Amino acid sequence: MSDAAALPALRQRAAHLDTTDDLAKLRDRFALPEGLVYLDGNSLGALPAGVAAVTADVVHRQWGELLIRSWDESNWWTAPERIGDKLSPLIGAAPGQTVVGDSTSVNLFKALVGAARLAPPGRTRMLVDANTFPTDGYIAASAARMTGLRVVPVDPATAAEEMDEDTAVVLLNHVDYRTGRLHDLPALTRAARATGAITVWDLCHSAGALPVGLDEHQVDLAVGCTYKYLNGGPGSPAYLYIAARHQAAFDSPLPGWNGHAEPFAMTPGYTPADGAVRGRVGTPDILSMLALEAALDAWDGVSVEQVRAKSLALTDFFLECVAAYVPEGKVQAVTPAEHAHRGSQVSLRAENAAEIMRELIARGVVGDFRAPDVLRFGFTPLYVGFADVERAARTLGHVFG
Repeated sequence: MSDAAALPALRQRAAHLDTTDDLAKLRDRFALPEGLVYLDGNSLGALPAGVAAVTADVVHRQWGELLIRSWDESNWWTAPERIGDKLSPLIGAAPGQTVVGDSTSVNLFKALVGAARLAPPGRTRMLVDANTFPTDGYIAASAARMTGLRVVPVDPATAAEEMDEDTAVVLLNHVDYRTGRLHDLPALTRAARATGAITVWDLCHSAGALPVGLDEHQVDLAVGCTYKYLNGGPGSPAYLYIAARHQAAFDSPLPGWNGHAEPFAMTPGYTPADGAVRGRVGTPDILSMLALEAALDAWDGVSVEQVRAKSLALTDFFLECVAAYVPEGKVQAVTPAEHAHRGSQVSLRAENAAEIMRELIARGVVGDFRAPDVLRFGFTPLYVGFADVERAARTLGHVFG
């Protein structure tokens, strides 16, 4: 179909889909620039409308007036576990298993070393997603050196076949950051559990975009950031999930004073706190942490299942619009078409991808580029609509002339 023939029909469909979308009203919960199509929430989520006022209160009143009293009077001290419980429903976890703080990299280091210490003795292998985000690979290599394990790169699609009784730890990404491929967390976790291996899942590109089901699928440990689909803000603190059944034995390689059973006793010996609190290390980053807490208010009354349904509808519609507007052969979808294997992004391979993305951004459609030739478009259903999708694909077609 030519651009001229497709435009009226697809625009009309987009308008109709937005009119019938139960989540469309949630866009008002975000402060987005007028006229901008923002499809980069898989890198940095938009600003939730309530965050600015809360952050101003934290700075001017809680810090400026109450000063050190805010550790008690403003409940700063309990923020890591309190916000962990607020986030937990979005990753399918019961309260008391998720603690917020530190970066994803730091939490991954805790999780991997902790997992190695939980694994049956004598095992020698740590299976790691061969296409993982680079930092995960760096951290895994360091954790393996420290714990006497050998890193074995695996393709998540065939990782179950690599798991055996010599496998101590399995580190996988729920969604591949380049391609948007969704990996089979339930089946891979079952396979690892059958061999006695400990699973660590990186949820950076799935939390807030689709159901995860950590408790339901008996995941052992998980980590993730909060600045993508959870909209926590640039550099917002990450989280660490420790399944309740492992908490008493979880031995963190970073035994900081915040994770001590009696942090203010200031004893020379370390006694870990009960529960997921033992995953804490140092003093929490209060400004960014309380901004995250306010950001999570955008999820009030919203289920992850609703978000997943809209995400699939948005990405389906985008692929349809791209096929209609972009000249044949100019782009190639690398994100799987099958819903069971698709996250909440669409990655397209194209020549001169970096230049194309710069031109899209100049025309008011923001996605991102991954070397050498991938255009990434992330779909955050809380604020992305179908008209956004149609305009993005139409603009991409215009860029190709």
